[in-house]
Amino acid sequence: MSESLMAASGEPNPLIPHLSEIVLGAVVFLLLVAAIAKFVVPRFEKAYADRTAAIEGGIADAEQAQAEAKAALEQYTAQLADARHEAAAIREEAKEQGAQIVAEMRSQAQAEAERITSTAHAQIEAERSQVLAQLKGEVGALATELAERIVGESLADDERQKRTVARFIDELEGSAN
Repeated sequence: MSESLMAASGEPNPLIPHLSEIVLGAVVFLLLVAAIAKFVVPRFEKAYADRTAAIEGGIADAEQAQAEAKAALEQYTAQLADARHEAAAIREEAKEQGAQIVAEMRSQAQAEAERITSTAHAQIEAERSQVLAQLKGEVGALATELAERIVGESLADDERQKRTVARFIDELEGSAN
């Protein structure tokens, strides 16, 4: 039908391109495709590869950062647990030391009380001995005076006085027991 249109009017049909235009269009198209394939596509591929590497690197970095954060968290959690255990041990040790200090203070107080008691007993015993010696002297003087009155003679002789007093005290002690 196209030939019949062309033949009938004698002029070329403007809707049908010439063969030279088709060939020239095909060559230019192939040159354009070759230029795009040689210059543009590698840059796109390179940009795509760079972007993919950057994304994958970012993902890897993020995973590594996440792993490091998780490890740090575990480490801090372990340190916190250790610190809590250490604090509990320190509190327990402080309680034990407090109990030990209280026991030592009680022991010291008990020892001090025993020392005070023994000192008081020793002082009482010394005072008792002193009073007994003083009493013996007074009893001896009274006994000598009484004996002088009863006997009617002087017992001024020290030796005789000592014998009489000693005999009297021995009799008193014998009668007291």
